[in-house]
Amino acid sequence: MKPEVKGFQKANDALIWLKDNTADITLTDINMPDMNGLVLAAKLKTLCPDMKIIFLTGYSEYAVDAFALHASGYIMKPVGKERLISEIEHAMSDHRQAKAPVHIEANTFGEFDLTVNGETVDFPRAKAKELLAYLIDRQGHSVSRANVFAVLFEDKQYDRSMQKQLDVIIRSLRETLRKYDADDIFELSRGNLRIRPEKINCDMYRFIGGDIEAINSYRGEYMNSYSWAALTEAFIAQEIYE
Repeated sequence: MKPEVKGFQKANDALIWLKDNTADITLTDINMPDMNGLVLAAKLKTLCPDMKIIFLTGYSEYAVDAFALHASGYIMKPVGKERLISEIEHAMSDHRQAKAPVHIEANTFGEFDLTVNGETVDFPRAKAKELLAYLIDRQGHSVSRANVFAVLFEDKQYDRSMQKQLDVIIRSLRETLRKYDADDIFELSRGNLRIRPEKINCDMYRFIGGDIEAINSYRGEYMNSYSWAALTEAFIAQEIYE
């Protein structure tokens, strides 16, 4: 059956329509004249808790707030057709599947660890674990392979040999996540890497979102093993003392 698509020029019109109807997925901007897209998403979730929401926006700084609302996608403009179709298909495949959900938790305060359904993930390669930690720190933003290499290997030259080594690390991360049925948190597209924050319960994300329990759990330490984490640690400290 061909899906029905409804479009609205005003956010409030969409809310009025949804009071007497239902929808599986919503595509919305964030900066809109009559209502902020994050406010709209919260209202939509109240009316239809199972609805999938994908944000299409030119503002990267709202990503954490969007995923705090359990957004299914966050696409930066300009929006490519293939990327949009991929995000919609991914969101709707989750909507249709009836398998038991996988609970994934990232602990970043102190030492970094990832748990899946209560089991701590064992990473055969330390660099694969660090790669995941860095992507989580990036909060869903896409990162190029060259950038990842610079973070993981600092002053080493990004030559062909090291590119192959990076390939091994990326492959190890994917295989490890797949082993724990958590591979859908990781995305590799056109040489760029990112994680899907909406799939992870992360203490740092909850802290930024204003979660009191997460704020109280912070003890001044963030991903202790990684020097690159100092910038985020400084940001967290600033948030506390402002």
